[in-house]
Amino acid sequence: MTTDELRRVRDRYDAEVRRDAVPDAAQARVERVGPVVRQSAPGLGWNGVLWSDLDEGNADAEIAAQVAWFEARREREGAEAAEFEWKLYAHDRPADLGDRLRAAGFVPEAPETLLVARTADLAALPVEPPEGISLRVVRDDAGVDLMMAVHGRAFGTDRPRIREQVLNLLREEPDTIEAVLAMAGEVPVSGARMEMRPGSSFAGLWGGGTDPAWRGRGVYRLLVAHRARIAAQRGIPYLQVDASDDSRPILERLGFGVLGTTIPYLWQGNAG
Repeated sequence: MTTDELRRVRDRYDAEVRRDAVPDAAQARVERVGPVVRQSAPGLGWNGVLWSDLDEGNADAEIAAQVAWFEARREREGAEAAEFEWKLYAHDRPADLGDRLRAAGFVPEAPETLLVARTADLAALPVEPPEGISLRVVRDDAGVDLMMAVHGRAFGTDRPRIREQVLNLLREEPDTIEAVLAMAGEVPVSGARMEMRPGSSFAGLWGGGTDPAWRGRGVYRLLVAHRARIAAQRGIPYLQVDASDDSRPILERLGFGVLGTTIPYLWQGNAG
């Protein structure tokens, strides 16, 4: 995509996925409060700020207001913590918003690259499974457990929030998720999912964790192509990824373009 096209796609992404966001789960709630759009969810669901329209004059007050709201929610609902994420994009304003979040007590995590590609382009990739690999679509608890097992080997951490999110989507909104495993016989060697929110032009690719022993064999590419074909069948024009430094080169070789960078800023609660 050209620079001008990428800029237009970024504007569309900001409008659809962030400013006019829909909840990422049936029990989650998205609301716009002045210049901020936030999501709150029960249990292990994702809580955070999706979009903001701030300037030097109101940024600090709006940051404080969101902290106060999530802290009050913790006290009111008895949540174990008030942790939430302010998802900051490099083009957000004011330009020093990241510094202001750090000054307010937020902790930045590793930056990720926001990538996008045309679904039709990726759906046409001539990808065959590597020798010994087959695909298995995840439809039940047992499949989710296999996905979590391979993610543990790939990322070195347990991800209970992801497990709950995938289970909830499969049970309550199965049309909004495509979760898939790459299997070597009966052993999962990679797992990934795609989330497709109603009315959005963007399908989000998530996961893609591959067992270290199977990296470099085309498994990740296979999972991207599979999900692209599903999105193309649904008429979704774009695929979006928040890419790590490991996956970014692979995705760019497949045709993804860079929209910018994003950094999760975490608030873990005054009690901490």
